[in-house]
Amino acid sequence: MKGIASWVTRYDHSLIQLVNCHWKCRWLDWLMPRITHLGGPTATIGFLLAWYLFMPKEFKTWAVEGVIALAGSHLIVRVLKMLMPRIRPYLRLEHLHTFPNPLTDYSFPSGHTTAAFSVAMTFILHSTVFMAILLPYAIIIGFSRMYLALHYPTDVLIGTCLGSAFAVGSVYLFQVI
Repeated sequence: MKGIASWVTRYDHSLIQLVNCHWKCRWLDWLMPRITHLGGPTATIGFLLAWYLFMPKEFKTWAVEGVIALAGSHLIVRVLKMLMPRIRPYLRLEHLHTFPNPLTDYSFPSGHTTAAFSVAMTFILHSTVFMAILLPYAIIIGFSRMYLALHYPTDVLIGTCLGSAFAVGSVYLFQVI
């Protein structure tokens, strides 16, 4: 088990340095701090609220399912951050580039990535038409979290799995009811 943990740590450190240092450029430095907020509470809850308010009745349940997936996954993210306190990459690794107002709470798992995937996958499960827009959106949110040195790749990977799992569970729950 210790060998696996050591391998994951090395993988995390080298990939975060690749994304944060080697892919660094002026254009991404401008874009990523803006993109990353699309996985935050204002954007995700705002999207779901707007969907619920302005879409025809037969599509409103998608927003409700999204809220359930978002709330459930966020609760698990909060618990995991308390149970597995992991220092953010920019605080642990030298030479990483951080940006104004970086977060100081724990990094595992990525809440923004979890939120993006919980919303995106809820809608994709209803209609694959959304895959072309919402899957890249969720992936870019996860990438932005690494680019900004706020999360390790495994934080993003677990966030992806949590958000997707809660979306599947929420959509399934509404099909059973």
